[in-house]
Amino acid sequence: MAIEVGDRIPDVTLRVLDEGGMPAPVQSSEMLGSGKVVLFAVPGAFTPGCSNVHLPGYIKGAADLAGKGVDKVVCVSVNDAWTMNAWAQAAGAEGIEMAADGNGDFAEAMGLVMDGSGFGLGSRSRRYAAVIEDGTLTALEVEPGGEIGVSSCSSILGKL
Repeated sequence: MAIEVGDRIPDVTLRVLDEGGMPAPVQSSEMLGSGKVVLFAVPGAFTPGCSNVHLPGYIKGAADLAGKGVDKVVCVSVNDAWTMNAWAQAAGAEGIEMAADGNGDFAEAMGLVMDGSGFGLGSRSRRYAAVIEDGTLTALEVEPGGEIGVSSCSSILGKL
């Protein structure tokens, strides 16, 4: 069952690169549990919709989100920490924290797993965006299919 508005964000281990370039564990409750956070999830780093539309929208809209009181913008995907870091560098995603959900544990805990095996991707996260305030979900927009609409930065700006 998918997480709902009013629920606490699940506490699972994600990974980020440490200063030495190695994957380091970080708890989702630590990364997402304080202040106002916009979290957006993508099916895969470097995939066309994610790289050409979704991530660039959040890069361009980061200042507008901050102007609406957002303390942090986090992108999560079922990829490893090295891939997420390389994607952030390639996209110029300054100011957006990239979280690797390599095993899909966070996607599963959120109840937002997608079967991408028809595309050779296996189990992935559904595309969505969420607003989290002090660890509690206050808005959730899950894409019904392959679109990038309700989870876009401009859509989330309208929710703030």
